[in-house]
Amino acid sequence: MRTTTSLLLAIVLLASCNQYEKAPSGMTYKISGNSKEKLKHGQFVKMHIEYKLKSKDTLLQSSFDNIPVYFAVDTGRLGKHTFTEIITLCGAGDKVDFVLSIDTLKSMQVMDYNDMFKKGDLINGHFEILKVFANQDEVKADYDKELVLEKQREINAVKEYVKKKKLNVQSTPSGLQVEVQNAGTGQKADSGWQAVVRYKGYFIGKTNEGKVFETNMDPNAQPINVEVGTGSVMPGWDEGLRMFGKGGKGRLIIPAALAYGTQGSAPVIPPFANLAFDIEVVDVVKAAPKPANPEMPQQMPQQMPRQ
Repeated sequence: MRTTTSLLLAIVLLASCNQYEKAPSGMTYKISGNSKEKLKHGQFVKMHIEYKLKSKDTLLQSSFDNIPVYFAVDTGRLGKHTFTEIITLCGAGDKVDFVLSIDTLKSMQVMDYNDMFKKGDLINGHFEILKVFANQDEVKADYDKELVLEKQREINAVKEYVKKKKLNVQSTPSGLQVEVQNAGTGQKADSGWQAVVRYKGYFIGKTNEGKVFETNMDPNAQPINVEVGTGSVMPGWDEGLRMFGKGGKGRLIIPAALAYGTQGSAPVIPPFANLAFDIEVVDVVKAAPKPANPEMPQQMPQQMPRQ
């Protein structure tokens, strides 16, 4: 009898530990951890966070494979029906699961129903508080360290892709991987020269690998003109095109830091996206001379791929 009672008590205690609490907005949450000091106004937080759409078990957003999220705790602007609503209940080392209602977010005019977010759907969130800082100088020093680690992760990822695909590439000090299938002839696309390029851009990595996001390979499409060395295209292109002359063909496998970086290019390119481009250099021609009046603003071409 005593054993049965002890077992029932243990089950009740376990169930109570796993119960979600409810924030004023109706958001449910569960905090795991035993932090002694809770977050206070004016402190800065370093954390990882992710969101999944429950009905499809689809990952919507995550920082766990990249640079953590940093933000200041402002008790005057904690928000409603978002993780910041309960952030001051947490401290360093805590892990939190929370659930957002699409219906509630719709009623708050934060979002609308669409093909992905439907009436009655829920978003499951999870965050982990890694560290707490007292001032912005500490945040910047920590962020700079994380940025170095992120760049190396991206370089390692593109190298792993090259290895998996068994590509014969040239690796540059910046981490760019260039597969030269045909170097082309004559003048290389160097500074002061303009490359006329056809390309196909696609994602590499765990998400959307091989999905094409932009191309002008269609015979009816126009090639783009890239003046090398002017910063008019992403660094990975500016560096990689220099290996090709007229008629050159190859592939540029580009770490995110040499493409669209930490910000991405919404809505097509997400942050931290490593990319590959199949390229054909149709021609290499001398760049047009700069206008005599350097103060006249020059219109930048609005063509992909841009940083």
